[in-house]
Amino acid sequence: MPSKRKYSVLLPTYNERENIALITWLLVETFTKSKLDWEIIVIDDASPDGTQLVVKKLQKEYGEDRLILAARPGKMGLGSAYVHGLRRAKGDFVIIMDADLSHHPKYIPDFVKAQQKADADIVTGTRYVAGGGVDGWDFRRKLTSRGANFLAATVLQPGVSDLTGSFRLYRKSVLEELMAQCVSTGYAFQMEIMVRARNQGHTVAEVPIVFVDRLFGSSKLGTKEIVFFIKGMLWLLFTT
Repeated sequence: MPSKRKYSVLLPTYNERENIALITWLLVETFTKSKLDWEIIVIDDASPDGTQLVVKKLQKEYGEDRLILAARPGKMGLGSAYVHGLRRAKGDFVIIMDADLSHHPKYIPDFVKAQQKADADIVTGTRYVAGGGVDGWDFRRKLTSRGANFLAATVLQPGVSDLTGSFRLYRKSVLEELMAQCVSTGYAFQMEIMVRARNQGHTVAEVPIVFVDRLFGSSKLGTKEIVFFIKGMLWLLFTT
């Protein structure tokens, strides 16, 4: 899949020492086989587990121009992490994904094909169409996720099937425009950016993905994040 376009991957991390080497290797393999120009930007929030040390070792293997460490002094929110990483991005398109192996890089060529076919501004990975799904979650967590997406879709009507998903490809100029307007810093950021994209008429394509629960480390999702999700959804309803 030859392309002169460059793709920047934004990887926010916090305590991902066990995962960062493997996700980096998988990304490099995917881009190399697909003949895509790439860079990976790791936005680390002062992980105490040594994530940054691993990244610095990986830079010796892949090069500091390909693997970029954009460190921050502490945890400052997911949305602001993307803003921080975007400042360093040189790509024409930006891919945001999780660093914990929940999102497999093998789907990136499908994202690129979907973007080129539709000339889409955004391509979003979805768990909730044919070919998509979740692996490793129990029934309760699947029900919670489905319920959250159904509730958000009903209330906000974003025009996408997986509003809370965080595996997406953006045209860089569109992402910069949307981020300049977004105020959410946590998990509600994923919802806000898609609602604003819909309101502004940006074109969106969907690609089915299988989300895999993390193998190493602990999930960042807890009761506090669920409360933020509900508050964020209601805020979007009344302000956008």
